[in-house]
Amino acid sequence: MRNALYASAAVLALAAFGTPAAFAQSRDTIQVAGSSTVLPFASIVAEEFGAAFPEFNTPVVGSGGTGGGFSQFCAGVGDNTIDIANASRPIKDGEREACTTAGVTDIREVQFGYDGIVFASAASGPDFALTPLQVYKAIAANVVVDGALVPNPYTTWAQVDAALPDQPIALAVPASNHGTREVFQERVVTAGCEEAGLPDGAPEDACTAFRQDVVVEISGDYTETLARLNSDPNTVGVFGLSFYEQNTDTLKVATVNGVVPSKESVVAGEYPVSRPLFFYVKGQHIGTIPGIEEYVQFFLSEQMAGDGGILEAAGLIPQTPEKTAEVLAAFEAGAQ
Repeated sequence: MRNALYASAAVLALAAFGTPAAFAQSRDTIQVAGSSTVLPFASIVAEEFGAAFPEFNTPVVGSGGTGGGFSQFCAGVGDNTIDIANASRPIKDGEREACTTAGVTDIREVQFGYDGIVFASAASGPDFALTPLQVYKAIAANVVVDGALVPNPYTTWAQVDAALPDQPIALAVPASNHGTREVFQERVVTAGCEEAGLPDGAPEDACTAFRQDVVVEISGDYTETLARLNSDPNTVGVFGLSFYEQNTDTLKVATVNGVVPSKESVVAGEYPVSRPLFFYVKGQHIGTIPGIEEYVQFFLSEQMAGDGGILEAAGLIPQTPEKTAEVLAAFEAGAQ
């Protein structure tokens, strides 16, 4: 029955494309890598795609973080390079330049929904109600005290703010290879730093240099962060909302600026730490690596990424049908 549901999607996709082959095909399986936030969604799509379209191999989906995915994606054109890069942030200008230098000139952005970034701790621990200012004070290598920038003196959350738990500060945050890190940095740490008001003459990295005594940077996926929390119940970890929602039996989520992170608060624009999710398609591989256009159409289908779809059940926050139609039209037109 699923084949029947998606048959029209396959026909539409085949009619919409026809990009000439850019290289001789010797690989017949779509290769995907990148964001650990997007990983579970792409993995579900790949499995469902393999079942719905038996004429194509099931895509192979790997992680490596958003930055790592773009590094592989921009390595060049050919069957020894990946076809799709998953990303929890838009591609940077420098990454586009690297792609262009390597001959990757047809880069098609596909936005497919939203996710939030949350702070979560052990379910058995105290409640956290955080603000960007508090997080900056806990995490920065140097903080403003009495108008001066000094080495971070805080050892407990209660020292940062008496309203917070009297618990040792310990944070597990995404490393720089993750798109989550960049959104966390911009929406939380830098926002808190600006609120603190840096003194004149503060160094350029005053908002971005993290302390090393209580901060662990996680280069792996969220399971590594979860393992850190399991080994140290005092740790507060930074996760994607969808990952947290799959682990509510062991995790407790913090509010940010008094707002509980949820699909509803993200869609309403109330939760301050949210972001769109993407994957990027190498247009020069369309028509050569079989199934790419069908995969994109299938990923964006209502049954997968729409309201009530399979990905929403896995934690995706769907975008509007109008946005999806716009994204698909741009993709089919070869917009970059």
